[in-house]
Amino acid sequence: MTPGQLLQEPPAPVPDPLKSQKPSGQLASPNSFWKSPKDPVVASTEEAAPDGPPAWDVTSTNCSANTNLTHQTWFQGLEPHFRQFLTYRHCRYFPILLNHPEKCAGDVYLLVVVKSIITQHDRREAIRQTWGRERAAAGGGRGAVRTLFLLGTASKQEERAHYQQLLAYEDRLYGDILQWDFLDSFFNLTLKEIHFLKWLDIYCPRVPFIFKGDDDVFVNPTNLLEFLADRRPRENLLVGDVLQHARPIRRKENKYYIPPVLYPKASYPPYAGGGGFLMAGRLARRLRHACDTLELYPIDDVFLGMCLEVLGVQPVAHEGFKTFGISRNRNSRMNKEPCFFRSMLVVHKLLPAELLAMWGLVHGNLTCARRLQVL
Repeated sequence: MTPGQLLQEPPAPVPDPLKSQKPSGQLASPNSFWKSPKDPVVASTEEAAPDGPPAWDVTSTNCSANTNLTHQTWFQGLEPHFRQFLTYRHCRYFPILLNHPEKCAGDVYLLVVVKSIITQHDRREAIRQTWGRERAAAGGGRGAVRTLFLLGTASKQEERAHYQQLLAYEDRLYGDILQWDFLDSFFNLTLKEIHFLKWLDIYCPRVPFIFKGDDDVFVNPTNLLEFLADRRPRENLLVGDVLQHARPIRRKENKYYIPPVLYPKASYPPYAGGGGFLMAGRLARRLRHACDTLELYPIDDVFLGMCLEVLGVQPVAHEGFKTFGISRNRNSRMNKEPCFFRSMLVVHKLLPAELLAMWGLVHGNLTCARRLQVL
C-alpha cells in the first residue's frame, strides 16, 4: 500500500485477502476497541535494558486493509474518515525517509522536537530563528540543546513530488528533519508520536530530557532550562498543560469528535495538551513500549495520556504551559503582552510573523513591573 491509499475509502470486502501485515484490530465488539489486545504492561520502577534494533528496521510500506471490519453494521455507520482510520489502524510503523541520528551524538541534554507538516516551511524557519536555535551547551555544565522537526509526506498526491524536492533541499540546508513515509493528517499525528518514540529509543536512548511541541507555539528556552535545572532524568516526569477528566467530544461538527463506538468511556485519562510538554528521557523510553500495547487512537495527546495510564504515571500540571493562550479569552490583552510571555514556558498559538515579533519584544529592551513566579 502506498501512503496515498490512506486517503482512499476502505475497499469492498474481498475473500481471504493476502496480508503482508497481520491486523491487530479484528475485534467483533465495538466496545472493545479502546482496550489493548495484548497483555497489560505492569508499571515498573526499573528502566528496561536497551533492546531496540540498532537502526530503523522498517524498510518497506507493506500494509493490507483490515477487511474483517467492513462486514460489521456498526462500522458501516461510521463517517468515512473513521472507517479509513480503523481499516488501517494496525499499520503502525513505516519507512524513514529523512533521518539524522547524528543529532544525538555527543553530550545532548535537551532534545527539542517539533511536529510540523511539509507545507509549513515558514513556521520551521521562524522557529529556527527563535526558540529552536540550537545551543552547544545548556549552561551549568549541562550538554547541548538540539532541534528536530517531525514530518510525514504531503497529503495531496499531485503535490507530493514537488514538496518532497523542496523538503529535501531544506533538509540539506539545515539537517534537522525526521520524515516518515505516511501521510501528514490530523489522525496520523498519533503515528508521528509512536514513530518519534521508537526513533528516540533507537538513536537517542540516553538523552536526559525532551521538549515536544507544535510549530505554532512560543517557547522560552531559558525558562525551560531553568525549570529542568533541579530535575533528574530518571524521574517519571511529563509536565505541561494537563487536562483532567476531559470528556470525549460527541458533536460531529467538532474537529475532535469521537463516536462512542470508538471510545465508550465518559472521560479520558489525564493528558498534557499536545501544544508543548517536557518529559524525562527515561519515561519516553518506557512510553514507547507502553504505547505498543495499545490500539492507536486518533487524537495524539489523548493517546499519550492512555500510554501514561498503562504505566501508572500522572502528568504534572504547570502554570507556565499555556496551550490555550495565556488567557482563554482570545481577545484578552494578556495574549499580546510580552511581559507575560517572558515569564511563561510555552504559549499557543502564534503564527510565524507573530512569533518573530514577540520574540523580538521579549528579548529586547523590555521593562516589566514584575516577573511572574511560574517556575
